[in-house]
Amino acid sequence: MSTDVLLGFLLAGTFVLYALFGGADFGGGVWDLLAFGPRKAEQRALIARAMGPVWEVNHVWLIVGLVLLFAGFPRAFAALSVALHVPLTLLLLGIVFRGAAFTFRTYDTRGDVAQRRWGLVFSGASVVAPLLLGMCVGAVVSGSIHVEGRVVMSGFFASWLSPFAWAVGVLALALFAFLAAVYLTHESSTPGLREDFRARALGAGVAVFVAAVLVLVLARDGAPRVWEGLSRSPFARVLHAATGVSAAAAFALLWTRRFAWARLAAALQAGLIVLGWAASQYPYLVVPDITLRAAAASPGTLKLLLVAIGVGALIVIPSVILLFRVFRPRPEGMSAPHPQG
Repeated sequence: MSTDVLLGFLLAGTFVLYALFGGADFGGGVWDLLAFGPRKAEQRALIARAMGPVWEVNHVWLIVGLVLLFAGFPRAFAALSVALHVPLTLLLLGIVFRGAAFTFRTYDTRGDVAQRRWGLVFSGASVVAPLLLGMCVGAVVSGSIHVEGRVVMSGFFASWLSPFAWAVGVLALALFAFLAAVYLTHESSTPGLREDFRARALGAGVAVFVAAVLVLVLARDGAPRVWEGLSRSPFARVLHAATGVSAAAAFALLWTRRFAWARLAAALQAGLIVLGWAASQYPYLVVPDITLRAAAASPGTLKLLLVAIGVGALIVIPSVILLFRVFRPRPEGMSAPHPQG
């Protein structure tokens, strides 16, 4: 495997990790917005308790991915920064406002009205940010961003406002909400809350299926390269089969209330969806003008990046595992450290 392909694989891996962890945090904000019923206060408290110690560290995977793209594939980074500067700026603003509102809601002592306002900012940004993230992905694979030499010629608005890009955005939003609901069924030891989020997980799973079908239908005209990759590539067919099996397993495990295993199946399903997107556009980083090899930095730079990733992984991965073990939510009534942010 060449260095650029290996680094591209690692780049896809960072986005898988961001979807599984950061995406679930976005989904938690969705359910904070949609909390209802006699236990809506408890639902929001569970979301805050589950996210509180770890929500900020989950963005490390996005940061690593962007650094890999910037240093390892600078031509692609430059093209995307220009063509998608509007949605990417809005996405970053959404992430910042979401985090600030989450923290201010926790520490604002001016009463329920102020906390509700911060809650609306937090949950609203949690809906908008994954929608924009998916729209950017849809723009990248649609083939409407054209680059001649080092100049971006098109794709500034139409690429991320197309029906296909909107469909990918809705799929990302539904997928993150599904992950969050499944994770929260396992986080709570209260039967009522488990059932609340079990019902939400099943509903969100149906929404993921509908959105995925819509994306596939629109891809035929909206993203021909992706359509061809998803429909004709043998590797993509294997990913389709594995994704279908993991989705069916997640539904079955939720139905039978095996929440710990359902969490693993849902994570596998989400990871395979992200990998399927990456595989469908290979060897392109930006369809149709920038390939992985053409965008790659010098061989020396790529080798240094691989060394840095290896050293960083030895430090970051054990630290993240320790963080989750120490600060994982305890059953209600048990004391536990609970710093916010």
